[in-house]
Amino acid sequence: MSENTQMQYNRLGRAGLKVSELSFGSWVTFGDSIDTGLAKECMQTAAEAGVNFFDNAEVYAGGKSEEIMGQAIEELGWKRNSYVISTKLFWGIEDNINLKNTLNRKYLMQGIDGSLERLGLDFVDLVFCHRPDPDTTLEETVWAMSDIVSSGKALYWGTSEWSAEEIRGAYEIAERHHLHKPYMEQPQYNLLNRTRVEDEYARLYDDIGLGLTTWSPLAGGILTGKYLDGVPEGSRATAKGHSHLAEESTKPETADRVRRVVDMARELDVTPAQLSLAWLLKNPRVSTVITGASSVDQVKDNMGALTAKERLDDEAKAQLDETFS
Repeated sequence: MSENTQMQYNRLGRAGLKVSELSFGSWVTFGDSIDTGLAKECMQTAAEAGVNFFDNAEVYAGGKSEEIMGQAIEELGWKRNSYVISTKLFWGIEDNINLKNTLNRKYLMQGIDGSLERLGLDFVDLVFCHRPDPDTTLEETVWAMSDIVSSGKALYWGTSEWSAEEIRGAYEIAERHHLHKPYMEQPQYNLLNRTRVEDEYARLYDDIGLGLTTWSPLAGGILTGKYLDGVPEGSRATAKGHSHLAEESTKPETADRVRRVVDMARELDVTPAQLSLAWLLKNPRVSTVITGASSVDQVKDNMGALTAKERLDDEAKAQLDETFS
């Protein structure tokens, strides 16, 4: 796996680990619309562009996503030290009262073993608490996550879609008991969803050195402009559980903003998707932007965000900031 000179590698918050500014995730693709063969092609294309971080989760396609990614890596013959891989735990895939929608110790200790088995790995680099669990004490969760790291089954742990208060609470418990602290958060972040990353978490970056691996960079495809003339057949907005995309994309205010992205992208000779990704890459708080793709061409198009980043000067970025303020 070669490191591309154009791709930038950022430290994951205060961790020494470096991740590519663009990464590749398997949500709503692997196991749903992508098999091992296509997954292998997409992952290899991403790697050739300099991507070194591949994101996954136990719940994606009910565990099938992890199996496909693991098989693809094995068939590609990648050395384990050449890539960074993650999984996320919370929802569970077993119909068991103690093993779903929870961050209790029993589930977490067994959940990580299941993920490793499906991935065919001895350890993941990153493991996330996929959502907060109000029914389990923060202390129990922090101890369990720290023990997973101590056992060598994960190298770093973090959170996803946790509040600033919950993240700080977990950090302080870990510090008090000399446990492994959370290093990173995986929030939704895009031009249409800015508040949590830019406002709520603002003090955490300097106070505890929080790193970000952000998801949904194109707001479910809204920012590509593909919904401006209605919802295309077969698009994500027509898929089960994603009807909110059609609702959001047809709001007049959203449509007006997206048209501005489309116009600006045309002026910069990039695609709206590349421009939206480039805007994210300009935020120094973001360690890596997780991209998704269901084809090799889509992977290549996403990687074009590196060129768009160079073309997005301060003035143009300020215009986007104001449009989506």
